[in-house]
Amino acid sequence: MNTIIRRPTRQIRLGNVAIGGDAPISIQSMLCVPTANVEAAARQIAQLEKAGCEIIRFSVMNQADADAIPALKRVAAVPLVADIHFDHKLALAALEAGIDGLRINPGNIGSREKVAEVVRLAAERGVPIRIGVNSGSLPKELVAKYGVSAKAMVEAALSHVRILEELDFTAIKISVKASQLPLMLESYRALSREVDYPLHLGITEAGTLLAGSIKSAMALGILLNEGIGDTIRVSLTADPLQEVMVARRILQNLGLRRGLNIISCPTCGRTRINLMRLADEVENALAEFADRPLTVAVMGCVVNGPGEAREADFGLAGGDGEGLVFARGEIVSKVPEDELVPELLRLIREHFNHE
Repeated sequence: MNTIIRRPTRQIRLGNVAIGGDAPISIQSMLCVPTANVEAAARQIAQLEKAGCEIIRFSVMNQADADAIPALKRVAAVPLVADIHFDHKLALAALEAGIDGLRINPGNIGSREKVAEVVRLAAERGVPIRIGVNSGSLPKELVAKYGVSAKAMVEAALSHVRILEELDFTAIKISVKASQLPLMLESYRALSREVDYPLHLGITEAGTLLAGSIKSAMALGILLNEGIGDTIRVSLTADPLQEVMVARRILQNLGLRRGLNIISCPTCGRTRINLMRLADEVENALAEFADRPLTVAVMGCVVNGPGEAREADFGLAGGDGEGLVFARGEIVSKVPEDELVPELLRLIREHFNHE
């Protein structure tokens, strides 16, 4: 049972996704192909949506990127966010092109008049703005005053917030990302005490798939467990699809999202089946059930296997080149190793078809 009490935040809307308040914590990722390459960008958007990504961001670095937005909007079912630095004209172009959200820092896109121009159009179109502060690009004066610290991170965020608030714009979400876990935790905790805007959580430059997943799971898991955070991105030096998968696992393990739960035992000397390959095959085969509240066990031997598999909705227990298939505690069949996954998939599809 989920006992996490989330920090109250005001709610904003990003396209058809609510963020903050009592809205579910949403999963974001970012395209890793050039935005102006519409075919590649559209293909990656479709892949991310299928994986369960609910908000997709991409860089708008020039006019060609902005010009691609209408075509990408036509193929996307989820909200799209333009990531823009320094050039307020690109922000205006993205808004005119129908973007759902902006990621900018008001203090670095030009004069007050230029910021006001962007804010005015964003307000007219109901487009929220994310203020994104990173530890690696803090203003020099704040670093001189506070060092690279949570104090500097929060003050940088609040300075941008004040600019928008003075322009009567409050459709804001904020991130204060760092690559160092303690700094990231301290920054978000401090910021959450200062504002009630929804917070976008993430470890920036988290690292490669394994290292970055571990760091992100620790950081996001700690904050989410404390009730802090309204939308998340796992930033990995890996395929963006992996970012979505890791984010889903984090939310599921905290009880913040229902979904497929695959349990599998570690390998040991008792195992007489190719358990690592079998677990991978099960995970890939069951990707279509990612949103289903389903527990599937993949066990390597008869010592713990049958018991664990019986407690799952469905399960496999390996033998010597063969295995048992379980459904809701009952043995369904004993089949050769290469037939285990197809048999499991057949049973699960049959189960959901009969619901």
